[in-house]
Amino acid sequence: MRVVAAVLLLVSVLHAGLWGVLRDKEPAPDFNGLLPSLSYTPFEPGHVVDNNVDPDKIRADMKKLSTITRAIRSYGASEGNELVPPIAAEFGLKVTVGAWINKDEERNGREIKAAIELARKNSNVIGVVVGNEAIFTADQKVEDLIDKIKKVKSAVRVPVTTGEIWNIWRDNPDLASSVDFIAAHVLPYWENFRSDQAVDQAVDRYNLLRKLFSGKRIMIAEFGWPSAGYNLRNADPGPFQQALTLRNFVSRANAMDMDYNIVEAIDQPWKYFEGGVGPYWGILNASREPKFAWTGPVQNPDYWKLMTIALLVGILLSLPILRLEQPTARQAFLLSATANGVGAWAATVFAFWNGHYFLFGSAFALTLGMILLVPLVLIAMARIDEIAAVAFGRPPQRLLAKGKPIENVPENYYPKVSIHIPAYFEPVEMLKQTLDALSRLDYPNYECVVIINNTPDPAFWQPIQDHCRALGERFKFINAEKVQGFKAGALRIAMDRTAVDAEIIGILDADYVVEPDWLKDLVPAFADPRVGLVQAPQEHRDGDLSIMHYIMNGEYAGFFDIGMVQRNELNAVIVHGTMCLIRRAAMDMAGGWSSDTICEDSDLGLAIQELGWTTHYTRYRYGQGLLPDTYEAFKKQRHRWAYGGLQIVKKHWRQFLPGRSRLTPDQKREYGLGWLNWLGAESLGVVVALLNLVWVPIVAFADIAIPDKILTLPIIGAFIVSLAHFLSMYRARVAIKPGQMLGAMIAAMSVQWTVSRAVAQGLITEHIAFARTSKGGLSRMSIEFQAFWEAVIGALLLIGCGVLIASNSFRQITEIYIFAGVLVLQSLPFLAAVAIAILELSRINSFQFWRDSAIRTAELIGLRPVALPAPGNAQPVPSEVRQEAN
Repeated sequence: MRVVAAVLLLVSVLHAGLWGVLRDKEPAPDFNGLLPSLSYTPFEPGHVVDNNVDPDKIRADMKKLSTITRAIRSYGASEGNELVPPIAAEFGLKVTVGAWINKDEERNGREIKAAIELARKNSNVIGVVVGNEAIFTADQKVEDLIDKIKKVKSAVRVPVTTGEIWNIWRDNPDLASSVDFIAAHVLPYWENFRSDQAVDQAVDRYNLLRKLFSGKRIMIAEFGWPSAGYNLRNADPGPFQQALTLRNFVSRANAMDMDYNIVEAIDQPWKYFEGGVGPYWGILNASREPKFAWTGPVQNPDYWKLMTIALLVGILLSLPILRLEQPTARQAFLLSATANGVGAWAATVFAFWNGHYFLFGSAFALTLGMILLVPLVLIAMARIDEIAAVAFGRPPQRLLAKGKPIENVPENYYPKVSIHIPAYFEPVEMLKQTLDALSRLDYPNYECVVIINNTPDPAFWQPIQDHCRALGERFKFINAEKVQGFKAGALRIAMDRTAVDAEIIGILDADYVVEPDWLKDLVPAFADPRVGLVQAPQEHRDGDLSIMHYIMNGEYAGFFDIGMVQRNELNAVIVHGTMCLIRRAAMDMAGGWSSDTICEDSDLGLAIQELGWTTHYTRYRYGQGLLPDTYEAFKKQRHRWAYGGLQIVKKHWRQFLPGRSRLTPDQKREYGLGWLNWLGAESLGVVVALLNLVWVPIVAFADIAIPDKILTLPIIGAFIVSLAHFLSMYRARVAIKPGQMLGAMIAAMSVQWTVSRAVAQGLITEHIAFARTSKGGLSRMSIEFQAFWEAVIGALLLIGCGVLIASNSFRQITEIYIFAGVLVLQSLPFLAAVAIAILELSRINSFQFWRDSAIRTAELIGLRPVALPAPGNAQPVPSEVRQEAN
């Protein structure tokens, strides 16, 4: 424990050190005076003046701004802007009055009249700006704007101009001639310059205008840099960049005696229509607090707070490591590093929330995204936990191993075992193989109860009845019609026909061929009176039937060689309906087979563990069954498992509350994470993919980007963790070849839509009909394409990716490219289902096709001689063949 505590402390120290090393801190010129001018907008457009509130709000702003600037620039003369000049005068502030001009000439007339009135009545008005980028936005023609400027000039005694981007001035000398001074907007962000290029670009445009309009007063009427939002090609917004850019600009501008105005004084959250950066141009935030200091090195004032949050979350999430049973140092290091990584992400989320403004829609979207991401992060942590346990933890301690004798077993311990084999329209020869294998069991005290239920066709049950008679008195045959309760109902009937002295009940699917020593090796575990059940893994003997069956077999193996082994260490084995031995007393205490779920096996297994019984598991394959016949059958089986799993959650969740059962904390954790890791992960994947499809047009056409650090990058990180988990676990535990492992990964991904549909169905319904998994070659392949909806969603995700990339070609916003990449990743499970559905229908699904192709390829390149008929042996022509046939 001391070693683990030391490791946790070491990781925390390294985490803190990393924050210290990565801290941004750069020198910048100090500025201790007052800025010459700041842009100020008290209200959003359309504001209706409230004389009881608005003057006090503006007065508080003017009081604050009087400590920062000598003058302010407004952009309108109505809708509350008319209150600014007289109130600014109370604090000694000069005002450049703006007249907002658009295409509404009637309104323009009123706005110009109001601006003239303000200039005449307020002695602190030092200029009038008629229109703001009205030429650039095509709201006004140059000649019409010039007329308006002349009208204002003739009515006031202060300088008059218009505000336009620098190139508008360059390209329209007549406009420059009509104004008293040039009010040029130079905003390097919108011209795709980096923050470290912004000042040079502004100075260069200023010098260009001075050269073009020599003798004319030149004012940089707008210069600024956003503190948040998305990049625009090379332009990189951010609080650090804003501070450096503005401090460097003010220093250069003052040295040149430049006349300038900074846009803007206070953040304007309502400017969301200007894209992600619109609200973030102020040097004060919306709470009227400074966003950076004008002296000393530029640094994040909240940096140490964020570090504290990251460390505290990391430490709290690391504490459960201390409860692990004998974790290794490397295992603890990986788990603690993961916890601290999540802590760093939590600090990033806090910083984003604290540094951004949210309207209802954006706040709802972010909140929904975080609600979905929290379980996704927990799933990723659970998978890293499993990686750490398998790769760096102790080897499994509780596995029942082949050839390893079980301790404390009395001599001649052979309790009677009753093996139950339920069957429903099963292929006769397949079931005969199962019964023949059972007859060869190397165990002296057992019986077999074969129950064929709801199968009225004698062709299916009569041969089995005859075969049971031939095998001897150990084999009991039951043909039950109109059985209620699915498979559980049949098993209840089998229990009624079970020998009274049978202590252990064995469950075997009708397709399983067992090895002779199944009972001999595993029954001794029941010598421990605490043991309630022993589970052996599933295995399949028809994995070479086709490529599809080959990869399906590899996918099944992962659960039995990875998940079940780890769960066994915590006495949290999942019962999976075949190759299972259950103590009869435990079964009776748990209430026997229940029909209120369609996964009666897992339901009973959990009920037994809730009573405190011990469970055991072995990795050794004591039996082999058959794989689902078709991809449709494979998906139906997975749908049944997922739907039944959710039924079990709904039925048993109260037993996980304190004091409601004898489940240990480790068992509760293992079951909870298991459900989240399977049902939750697959469902979340689909929900997030569908929500992202909804977001595509918003991101592409509404100038809104998904924040990468808190939403999209964690999705990519979770995908990478899942990929690493699959590959590392399979390499460590599952003895299959790389090609089969890749196929298994595709097969595992392909059922995401199926599982999510089952979960959704389970949330809104209580029961569905039990669907038998077709095996043994009786079922025919459906004529319907088995991945239609997966193909639709996968195609939409790829189309969405294409739309995002195409719409982002000019702006080149990094967040949008990352979002497009997320859509590609989210399409993979859907496309995996499409790939398997296509594979099933194609020739390449046959192993013979690949063998023949290899032979033909070898012959073509000379590695294998071409097989030719022997000399003198003439080959019959088709007509001769027909004659011989006749």
